Amino acid sequence: MIKSPAEIVAIMMQNDAFSQWMDLTVEQISEGQCTLSCIVKEEMLNGFKILHGGISYSIADSALAFASNSYGNKCVSIETSISHTRPAKAGEKLTAVCREINRTRRFGLYEVIVSNETQKMVGYFKGTVNVSEEMW
Repeated sequence: MIKSPAEIVAIMMQNDAFSQWMDLTVEQISEGQCTLSCIVKEEMLNGFKILHGGISYSIADSALAFASNSYGNKCVSIETSISHTRPAKAGEKLTAVCREINRTRRFGLYEVIVSNETQKMVGYFKGTVNVSEEMW
């Protein structure tokens, strides 16, 4: 039986302790697209008291994972990168919007824009995934 994008994300989230720790909220999920949000916690800050780059990367990476797996095929990233464009501070709400750029039978290319509450870009992330024949 084919699972819906929401069912797939629910299964993934149930097993994803790090996304749970970040308190990610799935705002929207459909085939090839995902929007996540979270509030920056004190324990997510680096020594400069701004969001640790690994956290903004992780938010984007989770959005990539949910969007790419939303068709039902199991996908894993094979290459990713992020540009940190603006700092974020504790208490700020971040939103990650992932959209599919291109998808073939074997590979998918995605971009994720992480923004703050004023719609200013905090990070620009690109990711390529391997599309498996294995289904959820």
